[in-house]
Amino acid sequence: MKRKSWAEARRRAAPPPPALKRTRGAASRAAGGEAERRRQPPPAGLETCLRIADRLYFAILYQKPKSGAANTHYFCIDDELVYENFYADFGPLNLAMVYRYCCKLNRKLKSFSLIRKKIIHYTGFDQKKQANAAFLIGSYAIIYLRESPEDVYRLILSGSVSYLPFRDASFGTCSFHLTLLDCFHAINKALQYGFLDFSTFDVDEYEHYERAENGDFNWIIPNKFIAFSGPHSRSKIENGYPHHAPEAYFPYFKQKKVTTIIRLNKKLYDAKRFTDAGFEHFDLFFADGSTPSDTIVKTFLNICENAEGVIAVHCKAGLGRTGTLIACYIMKHYRMTAAESIAWIRINRPGSVIGPQQHFLMDKQAELWTEGDIFRAKLKRNHKIAVTRILSGVDDISINNTRNRRSIQKDIELYSDDDETNCLTQGDKLRALKSKRQAKAPTASPLAWLLAMLVSTLCSIVIWWIVCGSLLPSLLFCLDGLRT
Repeated sequence: MKRKSWAEARRRAAPPPPALKRTRGAASRAAGGEAERRRQPPPAGLETCLRIADRLYFAILYQKPKSGAANTHYFCIDDELVYENFYADFGPLNLAMVYRYCCKLNRKLKSFSLIRKKIIHYTGFDQKKQANAAFLIGSYAIIYLRESPEDVYRLILSGSVSYLPFRDASFGTCSFHLTLLDCFHAINKALQYGFLDFSTFDVDEYEHYERAENGDFNWIIPNKFIAFSGPHSRSKIENGYPHHAPEAYFPYFKQKKVTTIIRLNKKLYDAKRFTDAGFEHFDLFFADGSTPSDTIVKTFLNICENAEGVIAVHCKAGLGRTGTLIACYIMKHYRMTAAESIAWIRINRPGSVIGPQQHFLMDKQAELWTEGDIFRAKLKRNHKIAVTRILSGVDDISINNTRNRRSIQKDIELYSDDDETNCLTQGDKLRALKSKRQAKAPTASPLAWLLAMLVSTLCSIVIWWIVCGSLLPSLLFCLDGLRT
């Protein structure tokens, strides 16, 4: 792909800092010479200091730097942008945090008071925070400086620092590692395919709806896929997690042109509630924490390729099964690798794709790429072939034919509702953990507020009685306070 000039990159992206005038070609110089040039003699107390751009540096410090330096401005986000883990997972940080970091860094680089200072993003010696800090500044370099993922990764590693790979949200030993390079490629391809556009990204909406009490859902591909936690027959709180009835999603889904609902878990609500509201609804059950059969994968892809609007997919927690099938679509239609697909989905919806599902996607990658090539080739030839026949390329599968319905029914029977009814499943645990970690500080109850107001009023009366020797001014003061 031809590299873009800095001026062109500036026109295409959200306004970057005016002082940064490097071309992307500058980042393509020989790896050794470029890395050596960028590595600066570290000030006292620094282990690593890497030059990212003209005034932008990334550093790992032994101790917190002293403030007030004449030509240097240090900042750290280790305790500001924090990953909310389920178990031993620790990143990558979500899309809202990437956005807030980029905004913060752009403000610093454009600040008049810092215009002559070097901006150093530093991190400490917590290896998990190092990985997330490196992910943030690397993402910034890809989004705003138009660096390639390989150049960014090579630069980040040039400080002789090894970064922990990210791991999934399963309990126990990690068997699949997601690297910084996987995440950088995911960010880069999201830019190429239009998944990522900070000029239109609504960070407040993202942070509102990803919370359990507000629906627990995230966009994975704009105008195509929403991943959400499974609705219940009625709104309630169970195991600390707030469940929502199907009707709670109707206003937002209709506003965003959602036309299709795909349920992957047991029946906890009547699908008729969605269909009566004008949505198409499909059931593709498979066990919590497991991987889907080939029939389910092909049927899911078929439904998504036929849907005219946005598709909302859910399982129990909207993480494992949901992320796995959406990743299959991304791999087939955008030729992203399994690791890149997992990285992008986790950046949007942390905790997605768990345990054996990661290896399943790795095994399916070549097959899905081939199916995608066949799909695109047939479209290119402009044949008027039903999408259900294009689906598998060689297998004649249709969600409407009798043979396929029997096959789907057989798969569903393997994972009946009873499998998840009488036990606490992985989805239940993940939802409870998410609700717990997102719990806000308890707000004062009406009774507590009333007691506080009475105490405040009594104190006011006593003070004014002492100062003014009269009850009337104190009463007027208290009434005014209550009115306010």
